Amino acid sequence: MDGWRFGGVAGAGEESRGWRAAAVCLAGPNPFGGRAEMVLVAEEPGVGLGAGLAGLPVPDPVLDPQRPADAKVHALGHPTPLWFVQTDGGPAVYVGEAEGCWLWVVLWPAPAGLLVAEDLDLVDLRDGLGPWELRAGPACRRLSPRGGTGQ
Repeated sequence: MDGWRFGGVAGAGEESRGWRAAAVCLAGPNPFGGRAEMVLVAEEPGVGLGAGLAGLPVPDPVLDPQRPADAKVHALGHPTPLWFVQTDGGPAVYVGEAEGCWLWVVLWPAPAGLLVAEDLDLVDLRDGLGPWELRAGPACRRLSPRGGTGQ
């Protein structure tokens, strides 16, 4: 996505086991004007990092498997369905599952949720950056302890 910049990374887990969740924040142009922020979270079930960033009171999403997916991204080279999760006036939130992990896409402001309609191809940064370059931008306030759910 043109104009998007890396704004930070955060993790959750225990010192003895390492990270059980990782979040990457990006900032870029909002399709409706101004700036948008997107946080991508991959986490083991029960961790709650994605839910916390989304402003949800439970650690794991409650999804209706009978309902068709609202969006798709490519994760680990495979199409991955995402479902929209209703929040109380906060960010646009989409969640799905990839290889036993929850995959969250959280966008501020909420109208920026339109960005999931683009062909997003997610990569696992543990595998390296590959042929593209990740450019640094301003620090993302969404990953700070007090910045997660605010507008």
